[in-house]
Amino acid sequence: MTSLIKGNASGQAADGDANLLINEVVGVRGGIGEAARVGRAAAYDAFLRGLLPARDGVALLAVGGLGRRQCAPYGDLDLVLLHAGVPGTDELAASVWYPIWDAGLRLDHSVRTVSEALSVAQDDVKVALGLLDARLVAGDRALADSLIRTAADHWRRTAVRHLPGLRTVTEARWQAHGELAFLLEGDLKEAAGGLRDVGLLRAISAAGITDALRPAVRAAHRRLLDTRDALHQQVGRRVDRLVAQERDGVAALLGLENGDALLRRVAGDARTVSHALDDAFRAADRLRSGRSRGGNGRPVRRPVARDVVEHDGELVLARTAIGARPDPSLSLRIAAAAAATRLPIARATCEWLAAYCPPLPAPWPAEARAALTTLLGAGPGLVPAWETCDRYGLVDGWLPEWTRLRSLPQHNPVHRYTLDRHLVQTAHEASRHTREVERPDLLLLGALLHDIGKGLPGDHSTVGVPLAEAVATRIGLPAAEAELIGRLVRLHLLLPDVATRRDLADPVTIASVAEAVGDTGTLDLLHALVRADAAATGPAAWSDWKGRLVAELVSRVRTALDTGVLPEPPAPDPALLAGPLPVVHLAEDRVAVAAADRRGLLATVAGCLALHRLEVISADASAVDGRALVECRVQPRYGLPPDPVPLRADLRRAVAGDVSVTQRLRGRALAGRGAGAAPRVVWHREAATDAVLLELRAADAAGLLYRVACALDEAGALVRAARISTLGGDVVDAFYLVGGWPDDATRARLEAAVLAAV
Repeated sequence: MTSLIKGNASGQAADGDANLLINEVVGVRGGIGEAARVGRAAAYDAFLRGLLPARDGVALLAVGGLGRRQCAPYGDLDLVLLHAGVPGTDELAASVWYPIWDAGLRLDHSVRTVSEALSVAQDDVKVALGLLDARLVAGDRALADSLIRTAADHWRRTAVRHLPGLRTVTEARWQAHGELAFLLEGDLKEAAGGLRDVGLLRAISAAGITDALRPAVRAAHRRLLDTRDALHQQVGRRVDRLVAQERDGVAALLGLENGDALLRRVAGDARTVSHALDDAFRAADRLRSGRSRGGNGRPVRRPVARDVVEHDGELVLARTAIGARPDPSLSLRIAAAAAATRLPIARATCEWLAAYCPPLPAPWPAEARAALTTLLGAGPGLVPAWETCDRYGLVDGWLPEWTRLRSLPQHNPVHRYTLDRHLVQTAHEASRHTREVERPDLLLLGALLHDIGKGLPGDHSTVGVPLAEAVATRIGLPAAEAELIGRLVRLHLLLPDVATRRDLADPVTIASVAEAVGDTGTLDLLHALVRADAAATGPAAWSDWKGRLVAELVSRVRTALDTGVLPEPPAPDPALLAGPLPVVHLAEDRVAVAAADRRGLLATVAGCLALHRLEVISADASAVDGRALVECRVQPRYGLPPDPVPLRADLRRAVAGDVSVTQRLRGRALAGRGAGAAPRVVWHREAATDAVLLELRAADAAGLLYRVACALDEAGALVRAARISTLGGDVVDAFYLVGGWPDDATRARLEAAVLAAV
């Protein structure tokens, strides 16, 4: 094989020259920007030309990034060895591919004749798109030109037919990777609005369907390529997902202020690409189907709302709406119609509205308020309609606050969206619960505004109250309803925080929530808002057990509000009060134990559950008729439930004092310790009826509850209840300690013991 790449009269590179070229290729991996990408392509071209013997009937073509001369620092080489049926093709291909692999370069390759390449392109639209970027690197130019011209001509003739299937594949990719404009850790290539979509725009433009690569799209594309270059350089390998820990480094390489500025720039560029692709697909649809045509072949205009008609699959303004004095609510009304019908608004209509629709007065007219409610309550049609209006600046006219919220990152691992998309998504999710509340309009508006205080100094639930009330007043809500919107913003975290961190059997817990909420109507609004907020946040923000806890809290608070009487705490499981000790009961998400000695029982049970990879969500400890009871709600730490037989056996042995089980517990717990931010203890003196609340905030780790419960027990504290709340990689664990604990020195010693255990 080596003899095939040695220097000769045909101009092949000698071994030494090839090594120099390899070093040159590796050396140009640095650099960001168009010039660096073109330079990398030139280095690769020089290297590859040295690998192919000069002979008729053989050509080496670059496709993908190398074909476009847009080589990322650690990108693949996509190559096609084209031949005209010459002998020895396999050996020739090996002489090209192996030196590339030896150089440490990633390679995607194929060997085909012109007819084979065209046949594959006819059956595989992805191959057809790849050939649009094909470029001769070395070899027979006439052969290469034959394929390149024929492939381009074939695409122009068949693109309209292929695009529906391509769109289906594209939408599946979007479903898998999400929307780059709104993701906190999006894939720069595969997510909607990413580099892969620019390739589709290039293909649609090549087909002559529409001018999809307008200057704004080209500029956005260059910036996305720059971002990927910087990401490769920052990480030192091929990677397309812009994760949080790399954002600041990438931003520095691009000369941006910080990772937030980078994320906002990426969001803006991804929006530009996504909007252009939406327009291009619609143009292709119109060209392909000529839908809604009348008998004369012209598009049918169908009224869908006042001043709004459907024209050729898009919404446009009725001729009567374009007068000397347009209605200020017109943009909201056409947005509401688009959301309700799930039809897009024509680009020309959006541009006209942005230029000529007058600003809304303060307060808004009733018609504008009704249109906003219709828009927010439209369900799946809300997000695309809102995004289209945001693209043309219409949302800023409705809500001037939106400028600050747009593309604002959320520095919380449970969130998957930027703030603006999270707010709109919450309104979408809230539309599922409108039939459960007395005022659906206030639920939808509260959902849109619940996090309006984020990005400002202070607690966003407090900071956002005056902002939300100002918006509610400006759109024309009465003072009492504006105040209710402010209360929803202030209390939107109350139910999940209390449900997961407080003892729901304690009358003080129920009384404090009832006092804060005030009435059942507000309680229903908060319950619906909590579920919508969690669904819009991400899968880590909600679970079945959390839903049950919140529902239990709501039920008990409703009883208190309806009757004025606090509900009685639930009675212990009767099965724990009968039969010989110890008693162990296992259910799907519940573990209950009864033993003779209360001291240390919670720690023992918690440690045994940790040993079997079960996380404790809540725990209650009590003593009834001389029996010590511990009841825990649990969930598997790694998704699969443990085998109940050894779990039950270990629990019985552990609570009976088996030393071997205790040693296993301590060994496993110590091994599970992990590093994290400094833990913190917070005391709450008035949060319980007969106890003081010790709240621990620390990094999550297996066996944490066991270690802390042991420390509390050894310090002489009696725990009657514990609530475990996990937030990403952190926990907020609340322990109800029986007694008053009035002495500062005693509390300090206990706090030190807990922190030492963590």
